[in-house]
Amino acid sequence: MTGGSIGIFDSGVGGLGILSEVRALLSSADLMYVADQAYAPYGERGLAAVRERAFAVSEYLIDAGASTVVVACNSASAAALHELRVRFPAMSFVGMEPAVKPAVGATQRGTIGVLATEATFQGELFASVVDRHARGVSIVARACPGLAAAIEEGGDVDGLVRRFTTDVVGRGADTIVLGCTHYSFVADQIRSAAGDGVSVIDPAPAVARQVARVRSDRGGTDSGTTRYLTTGDPERFASQIERLTGTRRPAISVEIGA
Repeated sequence: MTGGSIGIFDSGVGGLGILSEVRALLSSADLMYVADQAYAPYGERGLAAVRERAFAVSEYLIDAGASTVVVACNSASAAALHELRVRFPAMSFVGMEPAVKPAVGATQRGTIGVLATEATFQGELFASVVDRHARGVSIVARACPGLAAAIEEGGDVDGLVRRFTTDVVGRGADTIVLGCTHYSFVADQIRSAAGDGVSVIDPAPAVARQVARVRSDRGGTDSGTTRYLTTGDPERFASQIERLTGTRRPAISVEIGA
């Protein structure tokens, strides 16, 4: 299979940061972004429920012409990335995993904090990443209930950011991994709360580079369009895009699965 668009999905707005990084590298690719907002946030659902949504949204994107699907959500990647590759063997999937490997290279004190959702920590993917890359390093895994939802809604996140960040720093972390795509939008606040001498690692640029590598093998289209789709309220989604990116984009409502 060659050509085809790039489908990107998340439960909400978190994957927009991935979309932006992909667009910066692949200016002519056709992109489809699905915000599965009728089922958001994934990170506060059980793994089985998130897995079923990942199957449904991926199938929608494939039927709509995607030849590459980016699971721009750590929770969905933890719940379903391996199973997606088994279920759709002809497709290229690029998923999220906490950036523990670069954090191991960055830490000076041997303690890494990972901020993520509970669903991300429950999945086998996180345990596998830690086992492969973090031997001899201490991992402070901090679930951040409510933070992704607050970012989604545009609420006051300062208190949540300070509480979660100071917790991992207080337990010795000198490097913090952003383990949820939503957290990219508050990375500066996390850096401020962490203070000097603490590195904050956002995996979005590395994920976009992997998408570009996949596309170099498969070819691509050349019209450079971007479509924004949501299973929720399209006006609300368009407003969220504008709030987070500074650009007003039209959004379309779609129904996906049950």
